Amino acid sequence: MNKPKRLIVNFKKLRDDAIVPQYQTPGAAGFDFHALESGILLPGEHAVIPTGLAVELPPGYVLLLFARSGNAMRYGITLSNGVGVCDQDYRGEIKALLYNAGHHPFRIEKGDRIMQGVIVPYVQAEFVEVAELGETERGEGGFGSTGAR
Repeated sequence: MNKPKRLIVNFKKLRDDAIVPQYQTPGAAGFDFHALESGILLPGEHAVIPTGLAVELPPGYVLLLFARSGNAMRYGITLSNGVGVCDQDYRGEIKALLYNAGHHPFRIEKGDRIMQGVIVPYVQAEFVEVAELGETERGEGGFGSTGAR
C-alpha cells in the first residue's frame, strides 16, 4: 500500500483539555475532533460544541468538516451546515455545529469524537463575466435531467 502524502499542519490547543486530532486507521482521509463539553442534543435541536483547537493550514489548503458517519447512521446526528469550511486564513476555534435529525435525544460526553476533518488543496478562481457560455450536450438541464437512478 502506498503511504499517503504527508503535510505539516499546526494545531494550537486553546484549552489544556483539548485533544489534538488523530487518524484512526493508516488509510484514513478523515481525522476526528473531540467534544470539550457534555450535553444532550434533542431531536430537531442545533448545538455548537467547542473542540478547543485552532489550526494553521499551509497556503493552498482548506479544512473540510464532516459529520461522523456512524453518528449520522445510528442517531441522525449531522452538521447544521452540511459541510463546514475552515479557510486557510481562519485562526479561531474550530467548533462542531451539530444537528439532531434523529428521533431520540443524543447524549454528548466530553471527549467523544463528534466530527471529522479532511484537509484538501483548493484553487482560487478568477471570475470573468461573459455574454455567452459554451454549449454542452446537457445545456440547461437541471435536477433529474440525466434520468432516474
